[in-house]
Order: sequence, then C-alpha cells, then structure tokens
Amino acid sequence: MLLVVYRRLLVVLLLSGAVTACAPYFHQPFKVEQARLGAEVQGNQLLRQLPEPRERIVAAVYKFRDQTGQYKPSQNGSSFSTAITQGGTSILLRALEESRWFNPIERENLGNLLNERKIIRSSRAEYQEMTGQRQPALPSLLFAGIILEGGIISYDANLITGGAGLRYFGAGASGQYRQDRVTVYLRAISTSTGEILKTVYTSKTILSQQVDASLFRFVNFKRLLETETGFTYNEPTEMAVKEAIEKSVEALVYEGIQEQLWAPRNEADRKGPALAEYLQEKRENADIDVLGRVQRDRRGRIGLGLSGATIRYNGDFSRPQVRGGGELNLRYQAANPKFSGGINIGRFELGAGDFYRETFNYLELSGQYRLFPRDRFTPYITVGGGVTTRAAGATTQTALGHVLGGIGMEVLPTDRVGISLSVDNHYYLTDQLDQLTLGKYNDSYWALRAGFTFYLGRNKGKVTPAPVR
Repeated sequence: MLLVVYRRLLVVLLLSGAVTACAPYFHQPFKVEQARLGAEVQGNQLLRQLPEPRERIVAAVYKFRDQTGQYKPSQNGSSFSTAITQGGTSILLRALEESRWFNPIERENLGNLLNERKIIRSSRAEYQEMTGQRQPALPSLLFAGIILEGGIISYDANLITGGAGLRYFGAGASGQYRQDRVTVYLRAISTSTGEILKTVYTSKTILSQQVDASLFRFVNFKRLLETETGFTYNEPTEMAVKEAIEKSVEALVYEGIQEQLWAPRNEADRKGPALAEYLQEKRENADIDVLGRVQRDRRGRIGLGLSGATIRYNGDFSRPQVRGGGELNLRYQAANPKFSGGINIGRFELGAGDFYRETFNYLELSGQYRLFPRDRFTPYITVGGGVTTRAAGATTQTALGHVLGGIGMEVLPTDRVGISLSVDNHYYLTDQLDQLTLGKYNDSYWALRAGFTFYLGRNKGKVTPAPVR
C-alpha cells in the first residue's frame, strides 16, 4: 500500500513538472544542429518598418566597443571572459544597413583598407610598366557626413534576483531567476562642424531562469527512490546587445526626423503613425523606473468607496460571534500621493452567544498612508478616529468615541477603479459599547473588509499627447 502511495506521488510530481515546464523540454537539444542564419529579433523588424529616407546618410563608425570592462561573473568569482560581446561595431554596422537610412563605410579597420589600396596601385603600376597600357586611377574613398560614436557603457549584473521552492517528505521543487541589464549610448556627430547632433540611450534586460524538481524517498525497506529533473535558461547577452543597438538606431532615426536633421521621402511620415508611436513610447518611458515598472500618479483627487466587512466582537460578553457590516467612504488625495484623508460612514452589528446582539452606526475621519502610491499594487496603513451611536430604537443614544488602526492592500485594475482588502481594529475610549463594564480593558472589535473605490478627477500622471513637429 505504501509503495502505491509513493508511486502516485511520483506520478503527480512528474506530471506537475511536465505541465509547468513542458515548453523547455520540447526544445531539448537531443541532436547536433547545423549552422543556420542568425536569429532575428523584434528590433530588426522595427528597423525594416522605418519610413523611407529622402537620401541615405553616409555614416562612419570607427569603434563602438564595450566600455564596461566587466568580466563574466561565475560562482567562483569572475572568469577572464568578458561579460559583453566585443563585436559591438559589427552589430551597429549591420543595424545601420538594415535601417536603410545610412550608408555605412569601413573605418574600424581603415589601415587594412588603405594597405589593400596601396597593393592595388602597386600592381597596376607594375602592369603599366610591363605592358605600356595606362591603368585607371582608383576612385577616391567616400567621406562620411556623420560619425557615430558611443558604446556599451553599462552591464549591471544581478539587478533583480529571487526564487521560490517547496519540499515535503523528500519531494520538492524550486525555481530561481536573475535579471541583468545592458545599456547603450549612441551619438551622431557632424563631420563638417564637429557638432553633436543627437544622443540616444537604450537599455535591455537579460533574463536567466532555473527550475528543478526532485524526489528522495525510501519506498520500502532497503529500497530508495531518487529522481530529479530541471532546466536552465539564459538569455544570450549577444542578442540583448543586438536588440539594444538596433533600438538605438531606430531612436536616432526618429529623433533626427523630429529635429529635422534628416527627412523622410514622404513628408506625411513626419506626422505618420510610426513617428507618433515612437513619441508615445518616449513619453511613457518617462514614467518607467530602472526596474521597468510604470511609476506615475494613477489615482484621481476624489475617491468614492464602498466596502463590506465581517466584524468580530471583542468585549465583556463571552462567546463572541462574527457578524456583518458595511461602509461608505469619501477620500481626498493630498498633494503627496502617499497620503490621503477620508470620511467614513458605516453600519455594523455585534453579537455574542445567544444573549447579545446590537446594531451600531458610526462616523469617522481617517488618514491613509500608501507605501507604493504609483504602483498598481500597494500596501497601506490606516489610522483615524470617530464616534459611534446605537441604531434607532436603542434605549440610550450616547455617542461613543473610538480610534482605529489597520493595514491593507489595494490593486488598481484600471486607473479609475481600486479593489482593496484590509484588516482594522476599532478601539473605544469607554467600556460602555456593550453596556457592560467588566475587566480593565475597553471594548473593541476587529473587521476584515473587502471593497472597491472609484476615483474621480484629473489624473496627474496621465500622459497627454505632444504635438509632432
């Protein structure tokens, strides 16, 4: 029987591993692959979609190199292999060619080109002396209208790391991830004046993942079952550098069109959808932090909320019950997005055993502090105070003062709607909430709330379209 249980556990483990990681296993390299054309990424497609130029620009690239000076990290320190490809010049020249906006000319190995031209002249001169036939002169070299400079200026390793795992009775699985980042600067320089016409800056993250699962159990006396599986994926740094460089060429073309440094063949492209899409991306990028998260003021000035709650009485009667409650609130966003104030109006019921049940109304002022006010998800802390009265029909209608404190979290599916879940405690300044005075502590109750808030007013973080020049 025990063997059957372990067999079923093994089957479940293998099936779960297959479901969560089936895609990598379908691409296992079980055979030797032949050479093929280099993989193209989305950046290459975007270059091909650029508007056609009125005239191609002759561009020279002397050296577009790795300026980070970093070596490839390893578990035992660093190796002597560089972390970034040293072929940045070749990648940039191909990106310029694919864009159809530039005519790149050879400058990286200019000495080799000049030596070869000397050999051609020498051979032609010798042939002319031997045959007496005049040989044509070599055409002059093209000179560049602009020089492209810059390089790979940053490689940030372990920008984000993390993972999770679970192990129970010798069976478990775990996963880890790591994110690096490469940054590229590219500038265009006029060869006639030396003026820096435009500088652009792009970055690309590099993702590494590891997933593994294992089982180590004695299934019977002197019978040990041990199995493990897993995979590791490392995004190629060369492809990340290629994407960043191609993105910088795309940005340079669009920035030059906007600044009227060069012109498209069709003048309508100056206000076309391609340039408008790039400008929209540029405006949105201003609200993105170094980790790729959108950071902007999402909530409007005014918030109208409705929530339901489960209330647990904490007073002088025994056997407290869980009852219900509801709340309407009006919130006002302060100038600092971390802080907001509000007015809460609510109704709730308390109960204990078979002998105590009472309904209350309350009005309170509260303040809220959000930890991540510009994210779609944020934890928050609530503090405040107010007064509570018994529902209509009660024998006494004395207003009871209370203070409140709580924690919660809010998620914004859209910039107008927030969904929240919180826990708070209402502590009364008197022991007369349940009209029974026992012990040395005042009455209170705990509330678990779930609700939504609809935000009104202008969103300060909303991106407004800018005119295309």
